[in-house]
Order: sequence, then C-alpha cells, then structure tokens
Amino acid sequence: MKHLKLEAGLWEERAEEAQEALDHFFWNESIGMYNIETPCPDGECNIVFHYWWMAHAVDVLVDGLLRAKNGRYEARLASLYDGLLRRNGGVWPNELYDDMEWMALAWLRAYQATGETRYKETALLLWQDIKTGWNNHMEGGIAWQKSQLDYKNTPANAPAAILAARLYQSFAEPQDLEWAENIFNWQKRHLVDPETGFVWDGMNREGDGSIDKDWKYTYNQGVYIGAAIELYRIKGQAAYLEDARQTFATAVRELADPQSGVLPEEGNGDGGLFKGILVRYAAELAKADPDASEAAAFLRQNAELLWERGKGVEGALFGTDWSHPPAGIVQLSSQLSGIKLLERMAELSRMADK
Repeated sequence: MKHLKLEAGLWEERAEEAQEALDHFFWNESIGMYNIETPCPDGECNIVFHYWWMAHAVDVLVDGLLRAKNGRYEARLASLYDGLLRRNGGVWPNELYDDMEWMALAWLRAYQATGETRYKETALLLWQDIKTGWNNHMEGGIAWQKSQLDYKNTPANAPAAILAARLYQSFAEPQDLEWAENIFNWQKRHLVDPETGFVWDGMNREGDGSIDKDWKYTYNQGVYIGAAIELYRIKGQAAYLEDARQTFATAVRELADPQSGVLPEEGNGDGGLFKGILVRYAAELAKADPDASEAAAFLRQNAELLWERGKGVEGALFGTDWSHPPAGIVQLSSQLSGIKLLERMAELSRMADK
C-alpha cells in the first residue's frame, strides 16, 4: 500500500465531508433515524422501514467514530439505537435472517468502539435468533427468511460466517468458531464457482433446487471475501486467504468496467448498498494480505473517480453511478456506499502512513 502513503489527511477530510452530508441531508431528529432519501419533506419518504439500510448506517457511524474520535458519532449512535428499537416495536429480531446479521455485525462493531454494554447485548441476542435459521434443507445453511426455510442464499450465510468469526475473536466462545467454519464451508460448497471463485446468489428460491447463477452482484463477492478473511485471521490457513484473493480478482474481472475500473451501477433501493459491501471487505483483504496491493489500488481508483466525477453539486452526496453526480433524489443506500469507500480509503491511508 505504498502508493497510499501521505494521503491519510486528504481521505480523512473527504470522509468527514461525506459524513457531514449524511448528517445534514438525511438525519431526522423526530424519528431518531435517517430519512431513506433526500430531499424528504416532513419525512414523507419514510413509508417503509429499511431495517438493513439502518444497520449499515450504524456501521458507517462506527467508521466515523474510529477515524475522528469525535463524540458526535457516539451520540448519534446512541440516538439511532433508540430510534431503531422504537421503530421495530421495542425488539430487535425481524423476519429476515440477513437483515439481523447486518444489524448484529454493526452493533458488535459499535460495542467494540464504545464499550457500550447494550450494543453487545443486542448483537448477542440477534445471534441467538440467527442460528435458528440453520436447517437441513439444501444440506444445511441459514435460510433467507423465517417464512421460507428451504431457500438458502449468500446474503444469509456469508455475513453470518463473518459475524460468528468476529464473535469468536471478541469473546472466545469455541462454538462461535465452529459456526463460522460450518457456515463458510456450506457457502463454499454450494454457492461458489469452484473454477473461478465467483459467488452465486442463492439456491432453491422456487423450490426446484436450482442455483441463481445469473444474479451477479458485488454484494455477494464482498461478503464471501469478508468471511474468508475473518477465518484466515483466526486460523492462519493460507487456503482462506487464497479464497478471498480469487474471488476478489474474479469480481473485478466480471463486474468492474474494464476501462475505468469503476464498480457497476446496480440500481437504487437495496442495490445502492451493494458496492459499499464489496468495498468494505475488499479493504479487509487489503489489510490482511501483505500482497494485496491490487485491492488497495482498486479501491483508490474507485474512490478518486467517485470524488472527482460522482460527487453531488450541493455537497458530498453520492448516487448509484460513481462516474456521474447524482441527479434529483439521493437514497440513503447509495450515500452509505459512497461513505464506506471514503472511510476505507482513510483507514488504508492511515495504515500506509505508519
């Protein structure tokens, strides 16, 4: 990551500007959560509760707190915790296992950053619920949702492997490591192309056992990379690192623009978060792998293009196409992805400066 040296201040400034835009344009004090888009007069856009978007908002606030050591982020985390719990009816679980995984991952990081006990308790409570999603349909794996227990997909399994591995790293419960290994092994066996490492989306969605190989999302590549890296950190086995390297290289080849290197436009709504998920875990690869200069360079290439071409005219707002500024409404999902990229660049640059 030598090429990132001496740039930490620049990327930290950019990340802070984007975080300030998130706070200014999206925060809604009356509900203790972010609006799902901007502009959103009188909060009228908040018809649907996007639980998993809010989990990623928690994650982004933790990024800001770790970077800036500013109490503003800690206060916002506390407010968002209260707002989310209130909006979800006073409980944390919901019907979607992948949603709960993202929320647990986020509050676990928040606990690690703040020491706030209720964040730890929330992550552990959600983990207990998530484990009930494992069943024998499709030879194992965690279901996507409680009403469809025979449909298994990457979004419900790879993040669960990350969560289990991080819980083990945090609290040293042997069962958590066993869960991480079992989930990862199921994921690799059923939803990863053995020839290329490309990660497929899901299987048995329509009850016929078929695999959705044509659904090619940055999201899926990111979470599998992340799961492999967490297990590599624990076990030190080169095979996990090679899994992550292979999937990253294939993801870039299959999904990024061959000329500019920019990650693809994947639409508004949930798709706005997909690139940010790959970015977060590609950065984990860059941090864990001494030979991962390509991952760091790729992130820098996307971040420079995002800032130079994809930044909004009225502030650091980001749409779903990182090569063009957003026009009109900006959704929370795409704003969070842009911030993830800038925060990762700030982190990698700080590491390179040491």
